[in-house]
This record gives sequence, structure tokens and C-alpha cells, in this order.
Amino acid sequence: MILIFSTVNLSPHFRLQHQRHLLHMPQAEVYLVENFLSGAEAELLKQNLLNQAGWRQEKLKMFGKEVEQPRLTAWYADAGKAYTYSGLTWEPQPWLPALSQLRQKLEKTTGAQFNSVLLNLYRHGQDSMGWHADNEPELGQNPIIASISLGQPRVFAFKHNQQPELKLRLSLESGSLLLMAGSTQHFWKHQLPKSAKLMEPRINLTFRFIY
Repeated sequence: MILIFSTVNLSPHFRLQHQRHLLHMPQAEVYLVENFLSGAEAELLKQNLLNQAGWRQEKLKMFGKEVEQPRLTAWYADAGKAYTYSGLTWEPQPWLPALSQLRQKLEKTTGAQFNSVLLNLYRHGQDSMGWHADNEPELGQNPIIASISLGQPRVFAFKHNQQPELKLRLSLESGSLLLMAGSTQHFWKHQLPKSAKLMEPRINLTFRFIY
């Protein structure tokens, strides 16, 4: 699939003031904002979270065996907003000041509301996230997922559930914002694949609204 960008007016969900691009994906609403954070802002936030976030390495059951997730995670949310996926339940940690400030900036910029954020730390190229959709019941019918990347640029991939020929890959740069909305999670899966290249740490923050 050829990846096409176009600068467009956003749906009523968003009122982004940054330059933004709509990814041409059928049955989806995905926007890329390449400069949501400046290089200096992204680096400062990355260092802050590396040092202050409550990182954990969870274990999953696969084929009857326990395996460690190939990444570190942390969950921050408003009180009572637990999150369950892959058989694991995250109880919320209270918001770090840097995360609260980022949430305010994101809400002011997009017009959407968020009450939680999942942090993923990819320490090197062998840390990854497999194919999945953000379609857990507590996210609602058509969730808005705001994904912010910090640090090492990494390939991010999409594939359509019903049309296997529809695939795309893009590099998410430090400071970029990827917004997934509408019916995206119904028709598309996404992943962050492993890389054989030498990679520096990357942090991904996915803001969402838990009902």
C-alpha cells in the first residue's frame, strides 16, 4: 500500500493548530502531527520519564508458559481508572507533573479529553509490541488514541483486518503525535516491530479515555 499524506481539515473531534497530515487509510481516521513537541521538549520529557516513571516488566502467559513482555510499561490515570488488556490489569499511579502538563497541552491542542496514559519503554531494537487493536470495552465504541513518541525513531506498522494487501509502515520521529480515531480500531491493527539495528531507548505515550 502506498502511504499518502494530505493536509486537511480535521474532523469535529480535533482542532489541532499544528501542521497535520491525514493518512489515507480506508475505514480509518488517523492523523500525524510531526512537530507536536520540539526536539528539546521531547528530549527533556524523555529524560524525565526515564528517571521518574514507575516502570514495570509484566509477564504474560503464552502457550502455557510465562514470558516477560519485551518492553517496560507504566500506567498513569485518574483515580479509579484501571485498565485491563492481555490478561493484565493496571491500577493507576497518580499523575506525574510532567504527564499532567502534557495532558493539558494535548487536550488544549486537540479538543479531546483524556484521563489516562500508558507508557511503553522500548530499551533497544529487540523490545517491541505485537499486532493488536486498542479495542478494550472500557475505551468505548470509537476510541481516540493519542500516541506521542520520544527518543529513537522507530517503524510503526498498520495492517487491515479484512484486506491483507492493505498495509503501511511509517517512521515515528521524536516529538511526533499520531492520532487514531473513528472506526480505526475496528478495521486495523498496529504494531511496533523488532529491529536488528542498534537502537537507542524510545518511549511511547498513548493517551486515552477510560469509561
